[in-house]
Amino acid sequence: MSLLFRRLLPSSVVVSSSFTFQSKSLSSTTNKMAEDWKNAKSVYDFTVKDIKGEDVSLEKYKGSVLVIVNVASKCGYTSKHYKELVELDEKYREKGLKILAFPCNQFGGQEPGDSESICSFTAKKNVKFDIFEKVDVNGNDAHPLWKYLKSKQGGLLIDSIKWNFTKFIVDKNGQPVERHAANVSPLGLEKNLEKYL
Repeated sequence: MSLLFRRLLPSSVVVSSSFTFQSKSLSSTTNKMAEDWKNAKSVYDFTVKDIKGEDVSLEKYKGSVLVIVNVASKCGYTSKHYKELVELDEKYREKGLKILAFPCNQFGGQEPGDSESICSFTAKKNVKFDIFEKVDVNGNDAHPLWKYLKSKQGGLLIDSIKWNFTKFIVDKNGQPVERHAANVSPLGLEKNLEKYL
């Protein structure tokens, strides 16, 4: 690109090597979208990416009770929790329970794999419930859904997710109604879930 052409560009335009332009107003719109979780009325206001990278509107789960959980393949809880999540899914799926699992590598680096390896791992665990793309659940880069969940069901002492396999129960209206720590086993949620199913 010529020096003259660079000088003629308005300061609000960003130039990449492939000559695509993006105005600052567009990036501020993106930032605004990342903050929209604060105005969400329910989980149905969110779109997430499934494990294959496809957009999924959580509206598809309207009328179901949800367990939303951050998972990892190399955690001390992995074997027991995946086994019990599969049992919960098999027992309550026909009654309207949906389990939404979000791989996360923020705790001890215990979900290091890519989407393909996560799919392979969960297939071996006989997982039939929905798995989504790996996300952050804490920090500035946390997925907006997880920011929303934490704001609606705070944790003990701090709202941050403390470890793998933190579980949120969401009622049939898309409202987060309970939060359970990693040390609460999935089958330990049965009595709680039955109140909402």
